[in-house]
Amino acid sequence: MTQAGTRPSGTEGADGGRGPDEAAGRARWAGGPVKPYVEVLRLPGALGFSSAGFVARMPMSMFGLGIVLLIAAVTRRYGLAGVVAAAGSVGYAVAAPQFAKLTDRHGQRRVLRPQVMVFAAATAALMVAAEARAPLAVVVGSSLLAGATMPSMGPMVRARWSALLGGTARLHTAFSLESVADEIIFMVGPVVVAVLATDVYPAAGLAAALLLCLVGTVWFTAQRSTEPPPRPRAGGGGTAAGRLNARARAARRPRTAALVTLVAVYGLLGAMFAAIELSTVAFASEHGHQQLAGLVLGVYALGSAVGGLWYGSRHWRSPLPRRFVITLGLMTSGVAMFWWQPGFASLIPVIFVAGVAIAPTLITGYSLIDHLAPPERLTECMTWLSSAIGVGLAIGAPAAGRLIDLSGARAGYVFAAASGAIAFAACLAGLSRFRIPPAGTGAGPAPAALPVGGQD
Repeated sequence: MTQAGTRPSGTEGADGGRGPDEAAGRARWAGGPVKPYVEVLRLPGALGFSSAGFVARMPMSMFGLGIVLLIAAVTRRYGLAGVVAAAGSVGYAVAAPQFAKLTDRHGQRRVLRPQVMVFAAATAALMVAAEARAPLAVVVGSSLLAGATMPSMGPMVRARWSALLGGTARLHTAFSLESVADEIIFMVGPVVVAVLATDVYPAAGLAAALLLCLVGTVWFTAQRSTEPPPRPRAGGGGTAAGRLNARARAARRPRTAALVTLVAVYGLLGAMFAAIELSTVAFASEHGHQQLAGLVLGVYALGSAVGGLWYGSRHWRSPLPRRFVITLGLMTSGVAMFWWQPGFASLIPVIFVAGVAIAPTLITGYSLIDHLAPPERLTECMTWLSSAIGVGLAIGAPAAGRLIDLSGARAGYVFAAASGAIAFAACLAGLSRFRIPPAGTGAGPAPAALPVGGQD
């Protein structure tokens, strides 16, 4: 990615650097908060792949909850439901970076199409095994395989945006757009799953997730014009190019510590999100309205979508690391308020306000990765964040489920608050590692060939 001091005139990078044409850049943002999003979606092919990616990643808000509701309906045990859901999260966490690595090397279409077919078969097997009350090992194994082969579409979409807009300020807007799309998914998906699983059939929510993933992934991979080119790993140090690559790798070594810190933070956030999801389902059940669980989780995502829209429409000057710390602190502080809410009347507004900081936190995290990751590993590094959340889900779901079985929903919310607090502490401890590398280190994607006009 183009770094500070080498950007085209009139652009601002995510690290807060300003070009000499800043006044013109700000003028272009004067059209209102929606204008930046309209501009990026007008780029050739952008609306198509972004829309397809939206459909394809709907299961990320439906798969885990669908498993929980299916297994809980069959067994009446949230702890066991958490174990089965955790198996899927473990499978995703282990396999997603490996599929992303293959995608960086061989292209998205060649990897995603066979992957989604296996996911569809494994998810169908999971539904049949659960309904047939098959042995636990069969159910867990099916969940593990389904999670392992579920396409990680968020990084795939962001990799296309990075290829299209890398080195320009509009990449911040595009990442914000995708984070808002994620929150819409988390607003709509849980409601759809809860209604289908409770009012139609216990496996119906999971079946809907399967169908959306299959259709969306095929649609996404059909759009070849915006697919990033494969980037085989550079080899050999004997040539001049090899020696240059060796120097670039050496310059990037300090960035590894930053990536490790981000992975740890995202893992803890995954545990927090798992606990919130299970606790909200249990909270709704304790109050006699299990069907409202999806609505409450949807309100949480609505708050995040509002925060993401506002954040993405702003012309930011502060450095990315500082924004990451602030938004993370606000998000985890809000979660600490959940455990003492007496009922839905207070939980719903509190969970909305707490959700406002989610999307800005995730946007800044992915923006940091875009600056820190080498171009040939961008999708893989972005997927590591998603996988870290998956690991957190795998750990958090059974732990929170066990606490809920023993002490009720409030205990699960306390676990969520503790996970968030540890994530914030880990971020503070690793803050010094988040420095954006200087130009020429090889981190970040190369700038896209785009006209300067229309960038902030």
